[in-house]
Amino acid sequence: MLRETSVKNGRLRGVPGNDPRVTVYKGIPFGAPPVGENRWKAPKPCKDWEGVLDASRFAPISIQDQPAMGDDIYCREWHVDKDIPMDEDCLYLNVWTPANTTEDKLPVLVWYFGGAFQWGYTPEMEFNGERLARRGIIVVSINYRLGVLGFLAHPELTAEDSKAPSNFGLLDQKLGLRWVYDNISSFGGDPDNITIAGQSAGGGSVLHHITDEDNFGIIRGAAIISGFIRIEGDDILRHISLREAEEKGTRFFEFLGVNSLEEARGLDALYIRDKYAQWADTGHPRFSPIDDNATYKEDPYELFCENRKADIPIIAGYTADETIADIEGIVGQSVHNAIDAALHAGSHGRHYIYEFDPDIPGYDDPGAFHSVDLWFWFETLNMCWRPFRGHHYDLARVMCNYLAGFVKNHDPNGIDDDGSVMPQWNPAKKDDHNTIRFI
Repeated sequence: MLRETSVKNGRLRGVPGNDPRVTVYKGIPFGAPPVGENRWKAPKPCKDWEGVLDASRFAPISIQDQPAMGDDIYCREWHVDKDIPMDEDCLYLNVWTPANTTEDKLPVLVWYFGGAFQWGYTPEMEFNGERLARRGIIVVSINYRLGVLGFLAHPELTAEDSKAPSNFGLLDQKLGLRWVYDNISSFGGDPDNITIAGQSAGGGSVLHHITDEDNFGIIRGAAIISGFIRIEGDDILRHISLREAEEKGTRFFEFLGVNSLEEARGLDALYIRDKYAQWADTGHPRFSPIDDNATYKEDPYELFCENRKADIPIIAGYTADETIADIEGIVGQSVHNAIDAALHAGSHGRHYIYEFDPDIPGYDDPGAFHSVDLWFWFETLNMCWRPFRGHHYDLARVMCNYLAGFVKNHDPNGIDDDGSVMPQWNPAKKDDHNTIRFI
């Protein structure tokens, strides 16, 4: 097993997974700490280190509302640890690799977590990459800045760096992707076979990256899980202009009680977090990706529909009962509309569409709610409190097979673990989207 390896910044020591045929490297730095003068700036590459870095523990999560402090479904589902370490120094990633040597050239899945660009973290238990890795791929999860620390805009920031005035969380993701491309061969991976994937805001992040021409030579496939969301008028999902975002940032500085960027950078990160929570609780709009007229100039949903994207194979879908902004069915509608538009605009890449609609057990009778399919894609049902039964585990096995097969071959179809051929999943056509239902 590949328990130690060297990347461009230094040497790393990983640990065996629960299955010792997989090696896990946790808390690998890919960016310089975005603190002090680096707060609200585009991320910088991390510095080299001496000796062997112990990569046995997850790094602290991004600054956000403390997890496990509520009684909502997501606190019950996976945000269960109120004592999880949190720090502004958060630019770290994790690798699950089944490789035996650095020459194995295994396909790679890069994962971006969701959470409305306000919450979420790579150590969430449903994101354990071990079961996917057991299918012969490398899984990488990348952390990034959130909320006001990840997406603030302000006139002083624009004056300081007009090429990267905001969208710092997306730039973190982009730097992490570039780090993977430059270093994944050290883990037995193939830099020329990278698929990116994410769910909800993570799926929206994937949309940003596959419509960014800088990434066209890196990304070979994409999975957008509940990430196509088109709602007019919702501030988090609507890409406001840089000018609008700057005005919002100016009002937030007034709310903080500071008169300059320098003063704001001198504040404690947790103080900013708590003031941001008060800001949101009193009806002010949150900070999320914007049209910054620099790195992200147009709405990625519209770019996708116009086929102004990497023309690559894509998995896209939705859960049957998810509700966004109190609108039922909006994600499914957005998926079908976007795929249909891209096909009519001349997209040649294969597009595989799914609907997730099994019965989900539990006293809360939740239906196939937004995000519940994550347990299935990663085949991590054993970590959930819900009383899943045999057919759920069968479905998780098949969905995990499909995702791993897609990463390997850019086609989800293949063989199940008993040697049988899995149900055929055909790509969408203009006159028939061939939507597969997971039930």
